[in-house]
Amino acid sequence: MKFMKLGTKPDTFYTEEATRSVISDAPSDLIIQVNNISFLLHKLQFLLLPKCGLLQRLCSDVHDSGNATIELHDIPGGEDAFELCAKFCYGITINLSAYNFVSAFCAAKFLRMTESVEHGNFVLKLEAFFNSCILQGWKDSIVTLENTIKLSEWAENLGIIRRCIDSILEKILAPPAKVTWSYTYTRPGYTRKRHQSAPKDWWTEDISDLDIDLFRCIITAVRSTYMLSTQLIGEALHVYVCRWLPDTTKNISPETSASQTEETLEKNRRILETIVSMIPADRESISVGFLLRLLSIANYLGVSPVTKTELRKRASPKLEEATINDLLFPSHLSSDQHLYDIDLVMAVLESYMVVWRRQSPASADNSESLRSIKKVAELIDSYLQVVARDVNMPVFKVMSLAEALPDVAREEHDSLYKFINIYLKEHPGLSKAEKKRLCGILDCQKLSKDIRAHAVKNERLPLRTVVQVIFYEQESGSRGSGHKHKSKTPPPQVEGKKDHYISKLKLGPEDKFSETSEKVMRRLDGKLEVERRDIQGIETESRREGKKLDTVPKKSSDKGRDR
Repeated sequence: MKFMKLGTKPDTFYTEEATRSVISDAPSDLIIQVNNISFLLHKLQFLLLPKCGLLQRLCSDVHDSGNATIELHDIPGGEDAFELCAKFCYGITINLSAYNFVSAFCAAKFLRMTESVEHGNFVLKLEAFFNSCILQGWKDSIVTLENTIKLSEWAENLGIIRRCIDSILEKILAPPAKVTWSYTYTRPGYTRKRHQSAPKDWWTEDISDLDIDLFRCIITAVRSTYMLSTQLIGEALHVYVCRWLPDTTKNISPETSASQTEETLEKNRRILETIVSMIPADRESISVGFLLRLLSIANYLGVSPVTKTELRKRASPKLEEATINDLLFPSHLSSDQHLYDIDLVMAVLESYMVVWRRQSPASADNSESLRSIKKVAELIDSYLQVVARDVNMPVFKVMSLAEALPDVAREEHDSLYKFINIYLKEHPGLSKAEKKRLCGILDCQKLSKDIRAHAVKNERLPLRTVVQVIFYEQESGSRGSGHKHKSKTPPPQVEGKKDHYISKLKLGPEDKFSETSEKVMRRLDGKLEVERRDIQGIETESRREGKKLDTVPKKSSDKGRDR
């Protein structure tokens, strides 16, 4: 940072309550009131009036023997800026930097401390410092621009904002190899000594300190040159979001949420909506992970539905590029007892499916379209396996997410089976109806041999699902052993006819799957005892129709266990 020192005299200003005076043998004959502070000064002895054109006009009767009182409540920068100007007139040493330049320059302009009033006046020296030091420096220009917020109208009219932006833009557009000035870059794993030139996004962290309106001015100016890639623009937006908006990838405590005032929430909403409006149209400008994070923040802050819709529309075409970590956002709704924000994932998936279904029937069979939806299905199934471990996750939410994808999206159901198995393990209190509906998502024909072997021994699965798995296991075994199997017998679908279908399965000792089938039979015997009433009702119905209900053959080792 650059500094400029003016004046040689020691500081003789002192403050007593709401009064600031100058230690001097001469009595004060001028009172300047700025807000709640009164300055007791001297008209001519220390060249105050000769250097300030405004005070000359207000104190036209300088020969008046009485004290003159002037109110300057509207001076830009307030009492601190006026004190800098007064000290300059008294020759007291002052230090100027990018932090106090704006207020000093605006106050000097307000007091008309120009060359037309006095040679070598304050405005001339401030302009020289601005041109030779502040605008030549990188961080000096940014700090100066940042300090224009409180005096934005004055700074705009005096050209400070425009000239700072031009200086910043010129440096951003410089080739990284020519960047020699100091900048902030704190990315993990980056060490300047190992690199001969600055990284392409070297400028993004420093400009993230700016107010959102000034930041937008910088980004707009950069984009208008078409000299930098949209990926660099996207990176600048990402850095700004990390700097100012809450991190919804972590659990935000209720105390933190409650402590945020409506003013803070409104400010964050404006930041987010501005960031969304600046996202380049280029699909590759930002990652899907960043878009999903913006959507999570939007849900947390409660931004407008228009902004949420825009984020979903941008994120859904890139959903296939996402990873599991990109989807794992905590739920921040007080009404949700579960950990993960599954509604966010569902909303993005629904948006993806709307676009996918809009394709014509001819293009629906396109290999690119199929590849995309299969990748999305793999992602969703992996995500379901994670959220299934949440003991408070409602079954209807995971089912809705699993069922949102069409059959063509999954060539096999192994991942879907793993999700269901995990969910059943973590939610032992599910009702029989809920288990049936959950397992009804599975297509047993799409299970691999290893998964079917696991399923037939899985005590958590409903009996109906186990029967279906055994059926397809037998079908697969018949085809694998070389038998001509042209039958397309449907799998068992009616719960009350378990015994009918079980009796038709090949469970003999010469069967390839006899050992597994024996274990399943023992399990079926136990479950059928629980469901005796259901079967008796079906027997009655069958007799009414003049039919006999097939039963499972009684095994010699299981005496007394006829059903």
